[in-house]
Amino acid sequence: MRLNYKKILATTVVSRFIYQSVCMYGRIFHLKIENESPWLRHLDNGGKILLCAWHQQFFPAIGYFKKYQRYAPHIMISSSRDGEIIANIAKQAGWDAIRGSSSRGGKKALRHLIHQLKKTRLAAHIVDGPRGPLGNVKPGAIRLAHLADAAIVPFYVFTDRAWVFNSWDRFFIPKPAATVFLRFGDMIKFEAPRNAGDFESQRQYLEKTMRPGLIP
Repeated sequence: MRLNYKKILATTVVSRFIYQSVCMYGRIFHLKIENESPWLRHLDNGGKILLCAWHQQFFPAIGYFKKYQRYAPHIMISSSRDGEIIANIAKQAGWDAIRGSSSRGGKKALRHLIHQLKKTRLAAHIVDGPRGPLGNVKPGAIRLAHLADAAIVPFYVFTDRAWVFNSWDRFFIPKPAATVFLRFGDMIKFEAPRNAGDFESQRQYLEKTMRPGLIP
């Protein structure tokens, strides 16, 4: 009988083990947090925040992001089998996963995420996921921010030493004892677009703002 390894990895018990292993590994980083206070203050004062990141950079932030679980945050994750693994790991960190992507169940998932962001006021979005291309901000982040009336906060992960994978996103894992910077950008609050041209300009602005944070 052939084992379905992805199905095994997606089980709650295995996902919990993976999450705990990631957190333990993260303890050997020298983690430094930058510019977190402004958006947390905005959130605590009743504002809505959409954290936006590149697909390559979510791994080092997994353990740290558990601190936000008191806000009952949400994140959209692909409906694929790989996405199921990530969704269960996110759940261990206190983040509820809304399943869908631009190619599978995207509109329904986006509506659900908008509803939850209005309600709980904190969500995260992978701007180039789940399949890229690298460095291309998809329109979902802009649409979500407008419809939920949320401020976008880009966040980036930098490190002085890492293993970089030969994948479309250049996914990386910091090496033991590496210094890891989790850097939050300034809040971006877009005005309502008057037309498609305005919307595209805002998408390009976010892309231009976030691209320097990519690990090449």
